[in-house]
Amino acid sequence: MFTKILIANRGEIAVRIIRAARELGVLTVAIYSTADKDALHVKLADEAVCVGPAKSADSYLNMNNILEAAVATGAEAIHPGFGFLSENSKFVQLCEETHIKFIGPSAQVMDEMGDKINARARMKAAGVPITPGSDGEVHTTDEALTIAREIGFPLMLKASAGGGGKGIRKVTSEEELVPAFEAAQREAEAAFGNGAMFIERMIYPARHIEVQVLGDSQGHVIHLGERDCSLQRNNQKVLEESPSVAVGPSLREKITSAAVDAAKAVGYENAGTIEFLLDEATGNFYFMEMNTRVQVEHPVTEFVSGVDIVKEQIKIAAGEPLSVTQDAIHFTGHAIECRINAENPAFNFAPQPGTIKELYLPSGGVGLRVDSAMYTGYTIPPYYDSMIAKVIVHGENRFEALMKMQRALMEFDVEGVTTNIDFQMDLIADPAVVAGDYNTAFLGEKFLPHWTKNA
Repeated sequence: MFTKILIANRGEIAVRIIRAARELGVLTVAIYSTADKDALHVKLADEAVCVGPAKSADSYLNMNNILEAAVATGAEAIHPGFGFLSENSKFVQLCEETHIKFIGPSAQVMDEMGDKINARARMKAAGVPITPGSDGEVHTTDEALTIAREIGFPLMLKASAGGGGKGIRKVTSEEELVPAFEAAQREAEAAFGNGAMFIERMIYPARHIEVQVLGDSQGHVIHLGERDCSLQRNNQKVLEESPSVAVGPSLREKITSAAVDAAKAVGYENAGTIEFLLDEATGNFYFMEMNTRVQVEHPVTEFVSGVDIVKEQIKIAAGEPLSVTQDAIHFTGHAIECRINAENPAFNFAPQPGTIKELYLPSGGVGLRVDSAMYTGYTIPPYYDSMIAKVIVHGENRFEALMKMQRALMEFDVEGVTTNIDFQMDLIADPAVVAGDYNTAFLGEKFLPHWTKNA
């Protein structure tokens, strides 16, 4: 096991990693920007190093400064969390060259699965279902038109090197294709420095189902069940739950087996997520992408599986075998997560940085967890993601989990900044959500128009 690790992140995920490491007896080094000098992760870590000014490019994305901090403090490994450098293969290579263990997959696997076109080809070869679409990169509108006419509309345009909802466009007709392609390509070039696109038939509306996998260096791969992440706004997840009410025992066996096959096909190590689109009308599911990092929504899986995913990440990176076998995992109950953001849903979810004057986090009872880096008097900087907390609940069944979440959100009180708590309370109480009758179209096309009108 490592003696000391550095956490190359901030906010609640940095706090989460620090807590897991401490429970393993591992010392931690926090990094921070000048804007985060008073952040909770800085206070909780055993050591803290400033790696640059507020702008992410100069601090949390500054590879040289982060590696220098790791070397200077004697950290043997780096946990990237999610976002920032978590899926940057160049950073993984630099870690390897510096003889610092990256807590995640290898640079080669990250490149293979991070390139969506290559990932589709690898999954197809492994027998994992993929959506009909282009076989390689698409660079021009003429190519796009030819492929679109072959696979038909509606379709999705996606950046090959994409992630986080960038470089994605939905196209419902040939007339929309050219302007949508050009816009997506510009966005991809700006976000990733790579304007290569690919095209696939749109499975819409659908269920967004993802399967958590863990793989160790001994070649063992297991799954920790599925999560339903269909409640999304602009391709950004809002609420997640496990298990999915849309997945029965037979389908669960098929989709989790496909996820394990996918991970084995690329020799995957550490925690990862295979994302699928499920066509409820036909029962068919299709590989969408793989996230080669820990997910924001990992706590719902931890609740139903009993496996601490972050601790497993650290153990795997240290060369230890998986702590559990597939046969030893028994899924119990139902878990739900709501993302709490400092934003104003009534004004197009505009970020709302500011100082927290009072804070009360819900607590009490079995099966309630709040992951946050907030505290009274903390000033939320305007430079980073607006998520300030995650509320996660676990119940014996879905109804109990829903009621527990409603209770938790009612107790959650933040003074000084505007949040989306009321929005989440309305969403979790919506009859369709209570019934589990929703898909990827629900939030944007049904719930939000009605909610905005009455907000």
